[in-house]
Amino acid sequence: MNSITKSSRVLGVAFLLQFVTSFLSGILLNPLWNVAGNISQTMLKIAARPWLFELNILVDMLTAFGVIFLGAALFITLQTHNKIMALTALAFYIVEGALLAASKLSAYSLLLTSQEYAASGQPTILQTMANLDLQSMNFVGSTLHVLTFGFGAMLFYSLLYQSRVVPRPLSLYGLITAIPILVSMVTSLFGFSLPFILLVPYVPFEFVIGIWILIKGIKEDANVKPSPAILTSGQAIGGS
Repeated sequence: MNSITKSSRVLGVAFLLQFVTSFLSGILLNPLWNVAGNISQTMLKIAARPWLFELNILVDMLTAFGVIFLGAALFITLQTHNKIMALTALAFYIVEGALLAASKLSAYSLLLTSQEYAASGQPTILQTMANLDLQSMNFVGSTLHVLTFGFGAMLFYSLLYQSRVVPRPLSLYGLITAIPILVSMVTSLFGFSLPFILLVPYVPFEFVIGIWILIKGIKEDANVKPSPAILTSGQAIGGS
């Protein structure tokens, strides 16, 4: 039996928050200042509308908070099924959030460098500095950040599937579509990334599961798993 409890509402909101902030940053804001393959134009765009870049930084910080918030909500929901596995997944989510937040240091450096670039006649040396900032920001805030997400998501979604707190087809979809993301980040460390189209199927998952949980709730007895001690005691009483 599914139940819409306070904890299920928190979990649903956590999934939706993660979807909204990630979508706003990666799909809507990033293309407004980032000119792929052209650091000079990127810097001029940032310098022309610094508030837009600052907004992107703010949204990414909210995303970092949302990652840890979602990890905590999933841990609370799933820990009774397999506490060690849930705790490991939570650790990956905490590292993921920390990496994304840390990448904003390079982003702020890129902002200052871009403003100086526009104000001082576009010297080439500042292009080099900005390119290093951008590469550092992308490596920590994209590659490493998403890599740790992949490991954590595989663990959490496996637990969602095993525990049946949501319909199995839904958790299985999240598990399957997270695999190409993890593989892509691993291969990108060696200079090769999978085609972006393979990563797209995951995009709606957090939105769909968040809405599902808010409307339908979670299976209230799915995450109740008697501990070995309880089972042993019960068997002893039954056998006495």
